[in-house]
Amino acid sequence: MNIFRKKNTTLDRTEMKRHLKIIDLVFLGLGSMVGTGIFTITGIGAANYAGPALVISIAISAIAVGISALFYAEFASRIPANGGAYSYLYATLGEFPAWLTGWYIIMEFLTAVSGVASGWGSYLKGLLSNYNIQLPKALNGTFNPSEGTYIDLFPVLVIFLVTGIVLLNSKIALRFNSSLVIMKFSALILFITVGLFYIKPENWSNFSPFGFGQLYGGKTGIMSGASLMFFAFLGFESISMAVDEVKEPQKNIPRGIIASLSIVTVLYISVTLVLTGIIPYKKLNVADAVAFSLRSIGLNWAANYISVIATLTLITVCISMTYALARTVYSISRDGLLPKQFSVVTKHSKVPKNATLLVGFVSMVCAGVFPLSSIAEFLNICTLAYLILLAIGIIKLRKNEGKAKEGEFNTPLVPLLPIISIIICFSLMSQYKIIIWVAFGISTIIGILTYLFYGYKNSTINQK
Repeated sequence: MNIFRKKNTTLDRTEMKRHLKIIDLVFLGLGSMVGTGIFTITGIGAANYAGPALVISIAISAIAVGISALFYAEFASRIPANGGAYSYLYATLGEFPAWLTGWYIIMEFLTAVSGVASGWGSYLKGLLSNYNIQLPKALNGTFNPSEGTYIDLFPVLVIFLVTGIVLLNSKIALRFNSSLVIMKFSALILFITVGLFYIKPENWSNFSPFGFGQLYGGKTGIMSGASLMFFAFLGFESISMAVDEVKEPQKNIPRGIIASLSIVTVLYISVTLVLTGIIPYKKLNVADAVAFSLRSIGLNWAANYISVIATLTLITVCISMTYALARTVYSISRDGLLPKQFSVVTKHSKVPKNATLLVGFVSMVCAGVFPLSSIAEFLNICTLAYLILLAIGIIKLRKNEGKAKEGEFNTPLVPLLPIISIIICFSLMSQYKIIIWVAFGISTIIGILTYLFYGYKNSTINQK
């Protein structure tokens, strides 16, 4: 039984159209990353983990993600295959590590779509409450019979809408996504511009109330804040998953990843500084932190505008991630590790229909039933796990094939940088609660059993 058999994924033929440019990729990345993290998680992170020093947490997370982004950029230029990290590791580490990576990506994006949909629902509820409009209690919260809530209806409805959009031609879906990203940036620029006039420096006086925390096993502090804010940057890898639809992928994918990640880092730090400067960090433990902070200083008009825009534009994250996840499922299915039905594309628009429908259905269930805080931590730990595998993969790629050729992206300081990445990822993983580790362990066991009892024998390599 050879679970480390490799496949040259660059030889895979695809039925998809190459029509996306670098601007489409940047907007895809921004659509994925600028969402619940900036509108919701920033407030929770400041209130419960790091205070105003959350900006340092964001910088640490950005460094961790930035290092991994360099690995993605090199892989994308040297192994331009659909499926992102899954395909890269299939060609370097072998089938089982690739499957495990693909499984973690599926877990990450499923829970990410669900988490963003939950954040969207919170902003819509906050907006409607101003007009005394509320859903019946049973439909107004995640599954908790003791509290009388059974399903959160708004997140379910938005994922239903997003699934329909992603089933369209990918060019149309991403153009729609880009227009919403522009609207989202208008709201954040408004917040930063208006908020600057209401900053009280004394709100920053206790800049790091929880301290630095611990490198391993901490519960609060800057490092724990970094483990939470890692959520903010998830989605940059969606760019590499669009490779089969990108013009000149070896050049445009690395550029798209680095450009979108740089923009997002600056934006998150700016918003967090203004947010914690307007009101004391202790008051920010709310689901609609950006709008809440403006309401607290009497700027209801600005708060309502941001709530409306957030309600509309958090959809972009769902679109970007549903788009990327459907193509990951498509790639894995094409290799036989998931049922072949999920690699079927529509005749005219060349969209992986069954994979998109599967992703949409499961995301609806997760968003309607599980609370946002649990979703954020679970998807973070899944992502950190496969980024460790990615770091190992880049070391293996260099060992087998040497440095990148001229015209390909070359990650500096290999193997030192991958080793640093592994250490950082383990440090961030150690910050999570035992219940998150239990959920991660159970999902890993399910993934391993799925591979052993289905994937291994149905793999296209095995069939050959």
